[in-house]
Amino acid sequence: MTSKPDFRHGLTHPTANNRSSPYVRAPKAELCVALSAVSEIAQANGGDTLPLSRTTVLALDLGTTTGWALRPRDGNTAHGFVSFKTQRFEGGGMRYLRFKRWLTEMKALAGDVHAVYFEEVRRHVGVDAAHVYGGLMATLTTWCEHHHIPYQGVPVGTIKKHATGKGNASKDEVMAAMRALGHPVTDDNEADALAILHWAIDTQEV
Repeated sequence: MTSKPDFRHGLTHPTANNRSSPYVRAPKAELCVALSAVSEIAQANGGDTLPLSRTTVLALDLGTTTGWALRPRDGNTAHGFVSFKTQRFEGGGMRYLRFKRWLTEMKALAGDVHAVYFEEVRRHVGVDAAHVYGGLMATLTTWCEHHHIPYQGVPVGTIKKHATGKGNASKDEVMAAMRALGHPVTDDNEADALAILHWAIDTQEV
């Protein structure tokens, strides 16, 4: 499967025909978003709203605890964080299977996803964190290719500078910046995902 880069927006666009089985197993209850619609999620998060758009954008801060932010067409932004920690007696691949199922659930709740942006990390503190990030990124980009969804990684420094004015801003500073924009964040991963979403909206015409 090949991808065609869009140099205007920096997105990678899947171009190959997808002939794999359309059947997708339903996510287990504990992996699903508890609410039945994205608008309800937005209300639970304080109802923070962005301008209306023709596209639905998903932003992700990948990791064992993954932060996410979703801007549907109606602008009712939903955001939060979800754990993909390996559970007892599980094989190592279950983390990525759960992540894939969660992505499919989010897409179903939103009605569709037209673009995905994620934090592009080049350096990790530990080897385990690097392995987890690499596995999640591979799962995400494969999922995007399968569903013909454009995707783009955004450097950490770029995200922080856009959010706070400093490329080396701390987690607390990013959280404070997102709260100042009206988002009631409770987790630094969630704040990072929101920062990615705002960068995409402000710079990528989505």
